[in-house]
Amino acid sequence: MTQQGLAQQDQAQRAPSKLVIASRESRLAMWQAEHVRDRLAALYPQCQISILGMTTRGDQILDRTLSKVGGKGLFVKELEVAMAEGRADLAVHSLKDVPMELPEGFALAAVLEREDPRDAFVSNDYASLDDLPPGAVVGTSSLRRQVLIAARYPQLVIQPLRGNLDTRTGKLDRGEYAAIILAAAGLKRLGLPQRIRGVLDPSMSLPAAGQGAMAIEVATGARSDGLDLAAVLAPLNHFDTAQAVLAERKVSRVFGGSCQIPLAAHATVDGEQLHLRAMVATPDGRRSAFAELAGPVAQPELLGEQVSALLAQQDAQAILDACRQDA
Repeated sequence: MTQQGLAQQDQAQRAPSKLVIASRESRLAMWQAEHVRDRLAALYPQCQISILGMTTRGDQILDRTLSKVGGKGLFVKELEVAMAEGRADLAVHSLKDVPMELPEGFALAAVLEREDPRDAFVSNDYASLDDLPPGAVVGTSSLRRQVLIAARYPQLVIQPLRGNLDTRTGKLDRGEYAAIILAAAGLKRLGLPQRIRGVLDPSMSLPAAGQGAMAIEVATGARSDGLDLAAVLAPLNHFDTAQAVLAERKVSRVFGGSCQIPLAAHATVDGEQLHLRAMVATPDGRRSAFAELAGPVAQPELLGEQVSALLAQQDAQAILDACRQDA
């Protein structure tokens, strides 16, 4: 049999007959689930693929910041329960919303190619942060963005902004904010690039670990039907993105990254080299540490450890202790 024939036979053997994708019900989350569904349908045309839409606690609690109500895990817990109970086979997440440590029995099986990882400036009246007058209110859901913006623009008022993408832009359109800062990836995925007045250069607003990337989570362990989900999902994994986010998430894991900590980590791939930059700061932005380093793309977690060590040399632990005292 030819090599092509062997490959086709292998794919046929691991092709599932049915898959259920668990997803949050926000418009962006459903777009992401539908994107994965369509990618899988192209790979396995005989497979019946459906989406189980769910509302998570993170979607329900909108009057408090994530750092006050339990962190990013609020966006994934219900989806993990659905997989554990056999109601879903996989879950699709925005990777920046996935906790650094997954519960026992779960793993990330694939990371899709990253969209634009930068932060986007969105406003109906102003072209950039530089154009905002003193006292203008800027909305963001992220301590990281709050710190990075406040450090450069102390004259602006930074206020929390929770909710899905449509909720946030709706509050802007009602005049509750002069501008809001969102992930550029979400706006582009939903076909709303015209809402972006400008993107913030990573040198000014370093992205969060995993920002712009989508991940597929699965329950580990043997399945009764013998299906190897890791093999099924392997063709969707994008190597460069996966290596980059491994380095980013290693930094976040070392420092216990959570919604209480303004931490950024962003890696880019250039041939066989991986370049990683990371930052940690106190919520008021008065104390911060920054480090960057390059290393082999084949050793992303080692690079993450090395950058973490450079941050530690800048008293990063004292910065983190101050964050926890303020939380």
